[in-house]
Order: sequence, then C-alpha cells, then structure tokens
Amino acid sequence: MGKESASRIQTSILNAAEKKVLVWMAERLPQWVTSDMLTFVGVAGAVICAIGFFLANYNVYWLWLSSLGLVINWFGDSLDGTVARVRNTQRPVYGFFIDHTLDAVTQCIMFVGAGLSPMFRFDVAMLVLAGYLVLSIYTYIGAILKGEFRLTYSSFGPTEFRLVVILINTLYMYTSWADDRFTLFPGYEFGVFDAVGFVIAVLLFVIYFVQFFKDKKVLAKQDPLKK
Repeated sequence: MGKESASRIQTSILNAAEKKVLVWMAERLPQWVTSDMLTFVGVAGAVICAIGFFLANYNVYWLWLSSLGLVINWFGDSLDGTVARVRNTQRPVYGFFIDHTLDAVTQCIMFVGAGLSPMFRFDVAMLVLAGYLVLSIYTYIGAILKGEFRLTYSSFGPTEFRLVVILINTLYMYTSWADDRFTLFPGYEFGVFDAVGFVIAVLLFVIYFVQFFKDKKVLAKQDPLKK
C-alpha cells in the first residue's frame, strides 16, 4: 500500500532551495519538537489563516494574519516529515496516516475561510478546493499503484501555491482591483479576484486531466486487457 516509503516526486521551482532550508531548520530544532507536534502546528496555521480571511470582512488588513497563518502552515507541514527523516525516526504507516488525513482537514479549513472572506465568492473558493482535493487524491492513488508520491505538478507544489495566495492577499490589500466587479448574468456578480480563483481552479483540473491521460496509457500497458 502507499506509504511514506513511496518515492517522492518533487520537481517544483523552489524545491532545491526549500529542501536545503528545511534540512537546516530540522537539524537545529530542539529534540522536544516532534514530527507530530509540527503536524499540528500546520493545522494551527490553517486555522489562523482562515480566521484572518474571515476578519478581513471587518478590516482588509487582517489578511496579513491570513498570510502569517500560511507561513505557519508551511513551517509545520513541511518540517514534520523532514524532522523525521533527519532524525531517522520515520513511521511510514502512522506518518502517512496522520500527515495526509490532517492535510485534507487543513485544506478544507483554509478554503472555507477564503470563501467567507470578502476576496472570493464562496462557490469559487469551493471550486478551487475541489481541484486541490482532486489532485491530492490522485497523488495518493499514485502512491498506491506506482509507488510514487507526487508532491508537485507542472513544477508547482504546495509551497508555490501558498506563495500565490500570499501574493493575492497582498494585491487585495494594496490595489483597487477589489472594487472592480462585473455581472455575468442577473444575480451573479463576479470580481477580479473571483476570476483569478476561477482560473486557478481551471488550471488545477487541467493539470489533473493531463496527468490522468498520461498515466492511463502507462497503466493500460502494465495491466493489459485480458483476452
């Protein structure tokens, strides 16, 4: 079955530099900071991110709290596995279970928070969440069937995604684009940032289908139709 022992496919833009930073940080963390603790720090970061999104309804500069939550989420989510590998304390089955079940929860928390913010329509945020979860599920299927745990798609991974959201938060706070709105059809008002969210969702689904048809050909040859 797919576990943490599956080979990790990381081809993101920032992967090489990020890996060096994470190992440097993991080697300097005190021993009482455990992988489990870091996993829950990642969850706490997601909650902080969602709270910042919601509070932006009252003051747009609460989006700085949302961005801070994303940084905390990156710190916990990226370091939990790195710490285990650096200390040689991996728990392949338990680690896979805890890390990736909580990943799904954190994604839901953050995207619901985004949908409750003034930045995105709720339906747009849920569409992006659907695309993100589809790719996550595809990753777990790949870990089981191919022994490959693909963390990035098209040179783009979770870290890059967080940075894009932080950029969107910043643009929302410091540009007038938030005031630009248009009506697609009666009763459905759309903003510039809704359009950005919609484009991101489309890209996630396009990446999914491209990878799906690519792997479909490979797996069809590995497991041919019985005659």
